[in-house]
Amino acid sequence: MIRIGMGTTSVLPRRLHDAFRLAAEAGFDGVEVMITSDRDTYDPRVIGALSERFGMPVLSIHAPVLFFSTFVFGRNPRVKLERSLALAREVGATTVVVHPPYRWQRRTAAGFTDTLRELQASTGVTIAAENMFPLTVRGRARHPYAPHWDPGLLDIGALTLDFSHAALAGMSALDLAQQWGDRLRHVHLCDGSSTEPSARVLDEHLVPGRGAQPVADVLALLASRHFDGAIIAEINSRACGSDDARRLEWLRETVDFARLHTARVSRPAADPAQALS
Repeated sequence: MIRIGMGTTSVLPRRLHDAFRLAAEAGFDGVEVMITSDRDTYDPRVIGALSERFGMPVLSIHAPVLFFSTFVFGRNPRVKLERSLALAREVGATTVVVHPPYRWQRRTAAGFTDTLRELQASTGVTIAAENMFPLTVRGRARHPYAPHWDPGLLDIGALTLDFSHAALAGMSALDLAQQWGDRLRHVHLCDGSSTEPSARVLDEHLVPGRGAQPVADVLALLASRHFDGAIIAEINSRACGSDDARRLEWLRETVDFARLHTARVSRPAADPAQALS
């Protein structure tokens, strides 16, 4: 069964309590907790209490990334991932999302795929590597992630698809989903303004359906495959400011979009093209 969850980053700058509350009010099936410098995001007692209070299971944990949590769990990327996995087991989450290392993290990058394989086997928690993107600096493409910004090109068994990151990479998320096949185990639901390599866009994390990415088609494809992972809303609602009524409208629009398009296919299709007809 497909579960539609909400990432806690979807309500920033709201705190963790409000994330659980808004997820429940919007009608999501659970939450993904992004570990940040806010201690509540990695305190299993706080997370467990909020989960129970609002009836929102923790579907996944997002391991700390540089922008949100430079010093959380120390500086060692492996230790950060190990502690994220331990937190996931404590709060009952079955998946941990991780970004590829930065190119300057040479030792981590060199052993990235082996580390994921080893830790997934030892913990039983799915580690789903997320697609990132190259950067354009003075008209030239730069690649800040290693071994690659597209983990689908690596020997990794579980992958997270982010639509906004696909837009930044100038790619169609549908192409990625088809290339990855059954290795696509987790989704960050949002949208981006482009599918073209030459476009210059920001990491927008738009409400799905408000951009150019084929979000509806990807969701229908997943439904045709009997996808049993989680689809996690990861939108940017900072423009809502302190207006939680407006923020809640955006969240409800997102969960309704997900439910509508994962219901588009009622039985397995013979092939991906058939699923999208």
